[in-house]
Amino acid sequence: MIVGVGVIVVVAMTAAGGGGKDKKSPTESTGRSPSSSPGLPSGFPSLPSSLPTVVPSFPTDLPTGLVPSDLRSLFPSLADDEVPYYMLRKGDCFDTDDAEPGQAAKRECTRPHDAEVVTVTELDGTYTTDAALKKAASALCASPLERKAAGQAAGTVRETLVQYPDTGTYGTGIDKVTCSLAADMGEGGHKLTGPLK
Repeated sequence: MIVGVGVIVVVAMTAAGGGGKDKKSPTESTGRSPSSSPGLPSGFPSLPSSLPTVVPSFPTDLPTGLVPSDLRSLFPSLADDEVPYYMLRKGDCFDTDDAEPGQAAKRECTRPHDAEVVTVTELDGTYTTDAALKKAASALCASPLERKAAGQAAGTVRETLVQYPDTGTYGTGIDKVTCSLAADMGEGGHKLTGPLK
């Protein structure tokens, strides 16, 4: 590929850089009709009509140790079903883990799970403390969670869960607030066993 490009550049430079007595002034015609070199002004040299047809091949004996075969092994990763809370969407069901408060382990809504997302909204404004962010996030979730909880069978949902960024994360542009209804959070607690109504 490199050799082929070098040939093309050399050919184009040779065609454009001719010197000596045969040099034509910009107003002289090259003898080609305008239609044979569309888009080029008259007097401008045309590109060669034939380019090399042999494309060089790449070496097949490159060392294999240059790129790791599993890039995921270089970075700490979440389990396949775990996502940051701000990537959840309305209707997603998930489990929580007190050790990973910003993460959610997505679950099928027809299987036991801790919570279901009722709505995802966004914070707007300037907040200088985590307490101010918590207050704003709770206010955004209050009405949607109350409406959704009112439509559930008695004893189905027992808690609300509002997930929001801290001030450092909010400063990076993550402004999502996830509002969810939950069963009893924690080990051995009551689980939701189906999607919310």
